[in-house]
Amino acid sequence: MFYVYVLKNKKNGDLYVGQNENLRKRFEDHNKGKVKSTKNFVPWILIYYEAYRDKRDATKRERNLKRT
Repeated sequence: MFYVYVLKNKKNGDLYVGQNENLRKRFEDHNKGKVKSTKNFVPWILIYYEAYRDKRDATKRERNLKRT
């Protein structure tokens, strides 16, 4: 499965949209400062996710969410 997810920063309320095959590990990586684009803004909470069987569908949805 491929997951498209939305994180919310606990400090300032910023949102981050991402996509990954292992949602649990990726979420942990975000909060451990292992993701370059979010490491300076820890901590994060997971506020939404969707599961897809096809990576192309997940990528399409991720792009769509990032535009809104």
